[in-house]
Amino acid sequence: MNTSELKRAVLTALSEVRHPNSAENLISGGHIRKLEIDEGGAIRFGVVLGPDDPGSLVREARSAVEAIDGVTSVKVTMQLPSSPAEPAPRGGGTAAPPAAPGPQPPRGGGLQPGSVPAPTPKPGILAATDHVIAVSSGKGGVGKSMVASNLAAALAAGGLRVGLLDADIYGPNIPRMFGESRRPRVSGGKGKEMIEPLEAHGVRLMSLGFLLEDEQPAIMRGPLIAGILKQFLEQVEWGPLDVLVVDMPPGTGDAQLSLVQTIDLDGAVMVTTPQAVSTGDVRRGVKMFERVNTRVLGIVENMGPLECPHCGETIDVFGSGGGERLAREMGLDFLGRVPLDPEIRKAGDAGRPTVLSAPESPAAKALTALAGEVFGAVRGAKEGVSA
Repeated sequence: MNTSELKRAVLTALSEVRHPNSAENLISGGHIRKLEIDEGGAIRFGVVLGPDDPGSLVREARSAVEAIDGVTSVKVTMQLPSSPAEPAPRGGGTAAPPAAPGPQPPRGGGLQPGSVPAPTPKPGILAATDHVIAVSSGKGGVGKSMVASNLAAALAAGGLRVGLLDADIYGPNIPRMFGESRRPRVSGGKGKEMIEPLEAHGVRLMSLGFLLEDEQPAIMRGPLIAGILKQFLEQVEWGPLDVLVVDMPPGTGDAQLSLVQTIDLDGAVMVTTPQAVSTGDVRRGVKMFERVNTRVLGIVENMGPLECPHCGETIDVFGSGGGERLAREMGLDFLGRVPLDPEIRKAGDAGRPTVLSAPESPAAKALTALAGEVFGAVRGAKEGVSA
C-alpha cells in the first residue's frame, strides 16, 4: 500500500470513530490535525479535545489506525481546541483568520483578589465514595506523589477500599510508582462509556500517564486540564470506595480550582520539605485552600533527617523542623515527618510503595503512621458532621 492509499485508509478509519455526545465522526467534527504518514507506515496526527470531550477519543483513534494493514506505528498527540475567535477547521483544512479580539482579562491575570469562585460541587459525583483527600504542595520536587502513593497503599493494606487519582497532569508519576503501564479498558455503549481504572497493590488507579505514549508531554492549558479532571471524576468506574486519594499538581492553579469546584473534598494534606523555599510556597497553598473553603488536614514534612547507615549519625540535608514550625505558625496539625531514606528511591523505581516494599524502614513506619493520622482526621470530621 503506497502513501496515498494508506492516507485514504487512515482517514476512512478515523471517520468511523464517532463522538459519544454529538455522534459526529472525528474528521467531520474537526478533531484531527496534522496527519503525517511516512513511507515506512509510521502515522502521526493530533486529536483536538475540548473541555467536555472524552479522552477515550484519543484511544479509539489510535486503535482504529493501528488496525490498518501496512501501519507500522502510530503516534497521537492531544491538542488544544481553537479559541472562540478561531473556529476549528473541519476535515483537516486551514483555520479561518481570527476575528477581532474581545475584552481582555485584567492585567496580571484573570483571577484577582477576592475573585476566586466559591466551590459549587456537582451532586452525585463520587456518590459511592466516603472520603476524598487531596495531597498537595506549593512546589514540585518535595515528594508529594510519594506521599500520596504510600498513603493510598497503606490505607489499602489496612483493609480499606482505596482509589488513587493522579491529577498531576504535567507530571503523572503514579503509573511508575505503582509499576503499572497498561491502558485502561472502556466499557459501556455509545454515550455511556466508562473507563475502568487499573488496580495495583490493592489500589484502584487512574492517571493521564496511562493514556499517553512514553515520554509524551502533556501540553495543554486550563480548560483542557479541567476537562480531563472532570472526566476522571465522572467517567471512571471507581466503584464503592472508602477513600479516594487525589495526587494534585504543585502550586495553586487550574487543577486545584477545578477539583474543589467539582467535588466535596474532606480535606487537603500539604507536603513540604524543611527548608524555607518550600515552606514559603506551602504557606501560599494553604491560603488557597482556605480561600475556597477547603479544610487543610495538616502538614507533612518530607526529606527529614538522614541517618547514616555506617555511623548512625543523623544529617539534616534539607534543614530541620520547617514543616513543624509552619504548622504551628498557621494553627494546623503537624501530621508527621518522613526521613530522607534510600528505601523511598528504591520503592519508586521498583513500582512498589515503600510501606509495602520495606515496611520496617524508618520511612515506611512514618508513612504508615501518617495514613492513620489522616484517615482518623477525615473520619472524625465526617462523624462529627453526621452527629
